[in-house]
Amino acid sequence: MKNNILFTLFLLSFLFNKAVYAQQNGTKDLNSLLKQHKLVITPRQSVTELTDGTKQGLSCNGIVWLKEVSFKTGTIDVDLRGKDVFQQSFLGIAFHGIDTTTYDVIYFRPFNFQSPDTLRRKHTVQYMSMPDYPWDRLRKEHPLVYENAVNPFPLATAWFHARIVVKADGIFVYVDHSASPSLTVKKLNNRQDGLIGLWADGLTGDFANLVIK
Repeated sequence: MKNNILFTLFLLSFLFNKAVYAQQNGTKDLNSLLKQHKLVITPRQSVTELTDGTKQGLSCNGIVWLKEVSFKTGTIDVDLRGKDVFQQSFLGIAFHGIDTTTYDVIYFRPFNFQSPDTLRRKHTVQYMSMPDYPWDRLRKEHPLVYENAVNPFPLATAWFHARIVVKADGIFVYVDHSASPSLTVKKLNNRQDGLIGLWADGLTGDFANLVIK
């Protein structure tokens, strides 16, 4: 009898953990998450639904965390679209977050995509670990280590696809289904899990087809 009870408890625990895992992985319908109040949004943020052909998602600024989703290691796929406005369009994915001041982020500067300046093009995809390692400190102390050009280069105002592979000690970023990473970096902290969300600084950025595996 005791063994049956223990087995039942184990089975229920397994099924519960499997259900939670299943809920956290897979395709995220950003429009539905917004309607179901499953996003963390402050009154100062701008978050609106977006439909553009096959792209259905959100246009937002700031950090929009996904509620009840914890990300450890794995793959993040997302379609993004920024703006061709110099020094005003930055967008990407934040992860391993504790709050809006402590997190990791991979982000892009779309206004540099088509720049004729070779150095500016190398400042296109960036890794930061906040608050200790912002972009300016990394650029000063480790030039062109934590940022790089993307390959291929999308148009500045076009949708592009990003795949972010997060491992225990390293991060790899692929653009538009390229077989070669545009950025390969070592993580700059010991956090192994945390919040995951959409990240946009300056002008709003567009996000669609978010898949977490």
